[in-house]
Amino acid sequence: MAINTKEFFNRDLSWLRFNHRVLQEASDIRNPLYERLKFLAIFSSNLDEFFKVRVSDIRKIKELDKPLRKKLITKPNKLLSKIKSQVNKQQEEFGAIFFNEILPELAKHNIHLLKIEDLDSQQISFIIAYYESIKHQFKIIKNEDFKTLENEVLYLVGSSTKGDLIGLKIIEDISRFVEIPNKKGENNFIFIDDVLRFALKENFESEFYALKISRDAGLYIDSEYSGDLLEKIKNALPNRETGQVTRALIDQLMPNDLISKLEKTLDINETDLVKGGRYHNFKDLFAFPEVENDVLYFKNLPPIKNERFTNKSSVFEVIEQKDQLLSFPYESFNDVITLLETAATDKTVTKIKITLYRVATDSSVSKAILKAIKNGKEVFVFIETKARFDEQNNIKWGKLLQDNGANVKYSYAGIKVHSKIFYIEKIENDTLKSYAYIGSGNFNEKTSKIYTDFGLMTANPKITSEIAQVFQVLEGNLIIPKTKHLLVSPFTTRSTFTKLVENEIENSKSGKEAYIVLKLNSLQDDKMIQLLYKANNAGVKIRLLVRGICCLVPGIKNQSEHIFVTSIVDRFLEHSRVYIFANGGQEKLYFGSADWMTRNLDYRIEVITPILDATIFQQIKNQLEIQLNDNAKARIIDHLQTNTYINTTIKASESSQHIIYRSLL
Repeated sequence: MAINTKEFFNRDLSWLRFNHRVLQEASDIRNPLYERLKFLAIFSSNLDEFFKVRVSDIRKIKELDKPLRKKLITKPNKLLSKIKSQVNKQQEEFGAIFFNEILPELAKHNIHLLKIEDLDSQQISFIIAYYESIKHQFKIIKNEDFKTLENEVLYLVGSSTKGDLIGLKIIEDISRFVEIPNKKGENNFIFIDDVLRFALKENFESEFYALKISRDAGLYIDSEYSGDLLEKIKNALPNRETGQVTRALIDQLMPNDLISKLEKTLDINETDLVKGGRYHNFKDLFAFPEVENDVLYFKNLPPIKNERFTNKSSVFEVIEQKDQLLSFPYESFNDVITLLETAATDKTVTKIKITLYRVATDSSVSKAILKAIKNGKEVFVFIETKARFDEQNNIKWGKLLQDNGANVKYSYAGIKVHSKIFYIEKIENDTLKSYAYIGSGNFNEKTSKIYTDFGLMTANPKITSEIAQVFQVLEGNLIIPKTKHLLVSPFTTRSTFTKLVENEIENSKSGKEAYIVLKLNSLQDDKMIQLLYKANNAGVKIRLLVRGICCLVPGIKNQSEHIFVTSIVDRFLEHSRVYIFANGGQEKLYFGSADWMTRNLDYRIEVITPILDATIFQQIKNQLEIQLNDNAKARIIDHLQTNTYINTTIKASESSQHIIYRSLL
């Protein structure tokens, strides 16, 4: 059946609407100024990855033979045109926010980002001297060298007196923002770009314009199903820096003759060009020089210390007594590390098994596993080497763990292991005891401070025995896990969710209360969306909280008029996935690592757990209820994806994230 826009939003255009919600946070005057700068940096970083990954994929469709391409739903040229149009509008909005809103507000706090024309003679002398002190670190690029421009690196481009292309790479070792002599009480900075433009114009008698290219970030290996997949990934990583150009972001004032030379040299066309402002690489705003002024930053929300885990030696006893729920970043991820470190040193612990998808560069989780190996524990680690942009770091930790004696397994062909689980066995008084952890977020101390996630620690044998089965699959000792409680992709997740939705449909037809509440990062799978439409037409009430991609179109008669969708973008990245079904009065609640995307349901190993503990069941429901009622940071996802705040009249409302934090104190 052909898909029309009434039934589904396009995935990539929907993602761009999510990034627009990030841009809205940069414009939101309720956020402190330096936090608004960070939202601009997040927007810019997100967009870079979008062009490296998604636009690259769309361009690959263009390379298919025409007869095959005609059979596809996606029309690549039309979609790329829509993407470019939306990106151009967002870039204009970005510039207006930065130059017309944020910089004037910073000036009120005596923080100035100056231009060359703003400088007095003393400051001009300073930047000339500064350039002389750093110019030896720069190399002028000419002609053919442009074909090897680096991915996501900022360049300045001009013309020589002979009309040849010349350029200069703005190296990352030098701060993007140069502090210049200040008047008392002022903080004055200037873009390094402007310092270099000033000097280059003197040297080459040419204006210089900003350029940044994005390259295809795909790892195109010949086959995942033959040979050594790990070695193939290692060998393919360098190719990421030389992939096809998918975007050339240029200064909109760049003259046409210079643009033509770039197009010819880089082998790109007008479709690949995105015209931006004078400055690019705004992800560098993450490093905008800080000043001492508390009003410029979010109020600190230190992770809440769990008194349950203060005595490390009793952590297993605490879990045996009752399942334990952790809510990140409101509560500390250190409790997870404490459990692993305790297991590493506990003489009764015999086995530790864990999946690693994205770990920190300096990973305390991995260090705890190393300690366990040195203490003679039997350790199994599954390393997912296809976690995009984390491949190198994951391979590094995998080798270190393997070299120290862990049984390490790497990526499977055709499938990613995206679950966030570990399993511990101990023998105490000749009795085997097992413990498990299931999370919605990665074992990463850094992201645990900014991503909202749930983590469940349990000694319930209904769960631990099934986690053990999942690890048997990962170790290659079992083909299909036989789970009655856990949902495990790609084996039972889709079929179980389908049955749960169909059960709501039947209950609604029978006159029973029927509802579905889902919190997801992304909703894309067309079969699940069609099933939700079917539930809508049966009278099932459906409430969705979707942070990012939402291909479901709400509010359409005879399709989705009973479906209400909101999205929250706030200081923390909403990352947990929660699924609730009325179930005829015997409500069911699950959480886990899987979105309702085809890849999560069919092409990844995911683990989703039911909540069997009544207290934890209510804790998760309470948090979700707070978020469903958010009237500060929630936007309505309507049939036009306009990103309208759910309540535009309440400007001083407290966000759901702050309310949840207070509730856990």
